[in-house]
Amino acid sequence: MIKVAITGNIGSGKTTVSKIFNVIGIPVFYADTEARMLYFREDVRQLLRLHFGDKIFGKDSEVDTKKLAGVVFSDAAKLKTINGIIHPLVFEKYQQWLELHKSNIYTLHESAILFENKLENNYDLIITVTAPAELRTTRIMQRDGVKREKVEARMAHQLDELVKISRADFVIHNDGTQLLIPRVLEIDKQIKEK
Repeated sequence: MIKVAITGNIGSGKTTVSKIFNVIGIPVFYADTEARMLYFREDVRQLLRLHFGDKIFGKDSEVDTKKLAGVVFSDAAKLKTINGIIHPLVFEKYQQWLELHKSNIYTLHESAILFENKLENNYDLIITVTAPAELRTTRIMQRDGVKREKVEARMAHQLDELVKISRADFVIHNDGTQLLIPRVLEIDKQIKEK
């Protein structure tokens, strides 16, 4: 089985592209979704409380992801701490998920911070989804209902798109000038021919 990673900076549209791959029958592991599910585990909540205090929890004692994002994206050391807690657990879940899909020709692993976490060597191929910074900013502001400064703080922790493009096997430009489905079908065909 070919292990393919799909990455791109926040707001690039990598989830949209991943869903297109999923519709054509390719299994997709959504790392961000898996990470959010970990916040319901008691052992993870205890670690988060230890490192970040009660301020990241809502009235229901569940992790408030907006509060957590406000804390970690404003402090590089705190971001490193949470990544050290969450990402090994997500990768463990990914390994289990791969076992379930080993009969497929290829699988996709969607990860926003693939290169930032130095995970690229775990994959056979990498797809990078790109979009101009202003378009990405607008998308995130609309999607998450946050101000520009918060989006820019998140973006500051991601590698420049040009670096991600230079390290990718395939690039999908999601700027509204190209149709996504034909590009996904083209990449799917190329991967299956490898």
